[in-house]
Amino acid sequence: GVYFFSGHLSITMVVVANPLGTTVPHQLNPVSRVLLGPGPQNAHPRVHAAMSLPQIGHMDPGFLKIMEEIKHLLRYVWQTENTFTVPVSGTGSAAWEAAVANLTEKGDKHLICINGYFGERAVDLHGRYTDNIVDITTPYGTAFCLAEIEAGLQEHKPDLMWIAHAETSTGVLQPMEGIGELCQKYNCLLMVDTVTSICGIPVTLDDWKIDACYAGTQKCMGCPPGVAPLSLGPRALAKMDSRKTKVANWYLDMSMIRKYLEASGGAPRTYHHTAPISMVYAMREALTLVAEEGLENCHARHKANAEYFWSELERIGLEPFVDPSIRCASLTTVCIPEGVDGAKVTTIMRDRFQIEIGGSLGTLKGKCWRIGLMGYNNRPELVKLVVGALEESIQLSKQ
Repeated sequence: GVYFFSGHLSITMVVVANPLGTTVPHQLNPVSRVLLGPGPQNAHPRVHAAMSLPQIGHMDPGFLKIMEEIKHLLRYVWQTENTFTVPVSGTGSAAWEAAVANLTEKGDKHLICINGYFGERAVDLHGRYTDNIVDITTPYGTAFCLAEIEAGLQEHKPDLMWIAHAETSTGVLQPMEGIGELCQKYNCLLMVDTVTSICGIPVTLDDWKIDACYAGTQKCMGCPPGVAPLSLGPRALAKMDSRKTKVANWYLDMSMIRKYLEASGGAPRTYHHTAPISMVYAMREALTLVAEEGLENCHARHKANAEYFWSELERIGLEPFVDPSIRCASLTTVCIPEGVDGAKVTTIMRDRFQIEIGGSLGTLKGKCWRIGLMGYNNRPELVKLVVGALEESIQLSKQ
């Protein structure tokens, strides 16, 4: 570095050696793989092209217009009229933490519905904002019935209840009908995780009376991770507006970000943080692709290819872990056969066939593979590819 001090030239000494050409190659050249694990999945070429477009400033009227377009598209894929339906700077976990941070004050009681690894994570995440966490549980691979949920609400009388619509660790799809009504009956906010269902499986926030919802982009939406959707309904916004204390997370304080994302009554937009411009472009293009296909058609494609995948698994003697009545179309947990080294198969899939599949989490670790067919990767040719590679990899693992 070269600096000027009092008219004299000052040259700083470089102590740490330049790593280029030694420990760091000159040009980035990542391996290319077909991503068929629990996420991220490969994005559509149009999404990558959008990310390469020239950036504009995050306060530029042109960029604010793109943000408004994203809000409209998010309302469409979530089937909601919620005004506060926005992109959050960060992955799906950031949108989740934003929902929790903004709707929680110390002492609030949260009821967590645990039927997988992400329910267990919810206990940890929510517990960082309140010390009043209670839970109801059902085994991995099963869903909650309304009677179980009502019993939990009746016993614990929580301020907020969290549940996963699509449990990413198990591939269970939680039936949502009637849960929102129960939460309203017991004066409780309903927060729902739709990370693995948004754009691939029907999600109707308004019909289901969901108060707070978040998702990720890297699964059925078909966008690389880095920006995430969040929607807060009228009851959630009322809770946020009546807070007695500041939100305990400055970066994700939606009361401040609202002044940037919403300009009600002609008020000027207020700077909070620099938005991830290129990621916003990517989300805009990914949502556009969903809208061009049509939401119903997108859901039907995910369902049809999932059923094809399940039939192909049966053909080669493999079975899904979850009952068909509550099985996600986007993500399947496949039982590892007796005597097969699941981790070895995953490694062969990656190294020989350049295909990524996932292992399982929590109590299913070592018992199942997680295979996702989401977004741009939800195609029949990829069903055939992954099943053929999986069958051969199992045979090779035994050698």
